[in-house]
Amino acid sequence: MWPQIYEWLALFIKWFHVIAGVAWIGASFYFVWLDNNLDTPPEWKKKKGIKGDLWAVHGGGFYEVAKYKVGPEAMPEKLHWFKWEAYSTWLSGTLLLFWIYYLRADAYLIDPQVMELSTLQAVALGAGGIALGWLIYEGLMHSPLANKPLALSICLVIIGALFCFGFSQLFSGRGAFIHVGALIGTIMVSNVWLKIIPGQKKMVAQVAAGEAVDPAPGLEAKRRSVHNNYLTLPVIFLMISNHYPMIYQHSHSWIILCAIIGLSAWIRHFFNLKHQGIHKPVIIVSGAIGMLLLALLVSWTKVHSNAAVSPTVAIDTGLSPQHQQVMDIVQQRCSSCHSRTPHDDIFTAAPAGVMLDTWQDVERWQERIIARAVVSQDMPFLNKTQMTEPERQQLQQLLSSSE
Repeated sequence: MWPQIYEWLALFIKWFHVIAGVAWIGASFYFVWLDNNLDTPPEWKKKKGIKGDLWAVHGGGFYEVAKYKVGPEAMPEKLHWFKWEAYSTWLSGTLLLFWIYYLRADAYLIDPQVMELSTLQAVALGAGGIALGWLIYEGLMHSPLANKPLALSICLVIIGALFCFGFSQLFSGRGAFIHVGALIGTIMVSNVWLKIIPGQKKMVAQVAAGEAVDPAPGLEAKRRSVHNNYLTLPVIFLMISNHYPMIYQHSHSWIILCAIIGLSAWIRHFFNLKHQGIHKPVIIVSGAIGMLLLALLVSWTKVHSNAAVSPTVAIDTGLSPQHQQVMDIVQQRCSSCHSRTPHDDIFTAAPAGVMLDTWQDVERWQERIIARAVVSQDMPFLNKTQMTEPERQQLQQLLSSSE
């Protein structure tokens, strides 16, 4: 019963995380677009302190939006804040990280082929790496480099690449990708929590008190907001990356990840410029070409890698008759896809990173095997290998009794 409960809870947490993320990133996209599309207002609006305005139509009605240079003459009774979208995305994402990757570190985070780690070691390295990355980012933002955009960008790119590489040397491909995503998400939400919202609160308090508004917090909040905007497409990719083992199981997965992050931020730059009335189609075209070339390169190297390596399954020696029975079923019905060298005609990388070449692999994924091959029976995929009902029941009985 526990595997089913575990999967259901994972589903509900992930569902909420995606909903919160859509709300946060949607708000980010909208406000950046809004800020970049404000027009110079008429003179009578300027006299009221309005810096820019625009008209929009949506949902069967017209909207008039105005942005004040400093603030209104009097604060309105109801002021809408946009912060809980960010907080709820990070909180649900952190819960998901613990629920899937830390609670089941033996299955989803630790890959003995990469590094032998205990659960405690893996969790400490994962959480510690995220904290270290955030501290380095904040250190750079408080350093003299913060006022040199190009130098800061180069430093952030290099440090980001080092973290992509570092996580890939510690964890499974899937675990490495999700930790890069968690690091980026942590940086983004800390920008909201520590800079953007406090800056807005200070501005609101100064306007309400009739004081002169200090521009520094607002300018810093604007800069952090721009950083978040460029990170939106990379973080969305990382949220869905666990569905694409062809990428995270690649031998050079960290380089592929760096390329995707860079290309998606570059594509985002096109839209940011477009919102300001600057049209540079070469950006979107070069970004699309880069993505296409990356996909072709990954597919080409994978095809040649599979052609060069004969599909083999590791043979365990000294297994008990019960364990050998399990391995016989797994090797016949599962290992064509779920292997380090799959020989299936469609799946060139083990789906979800689940590899079942040895008894140690089967032990690692035992609960998932029961949940997917016995309970939901959605594995093998479309029952391509024609696993029978007696085999499913035998698999459950043998695995359950081996605990």
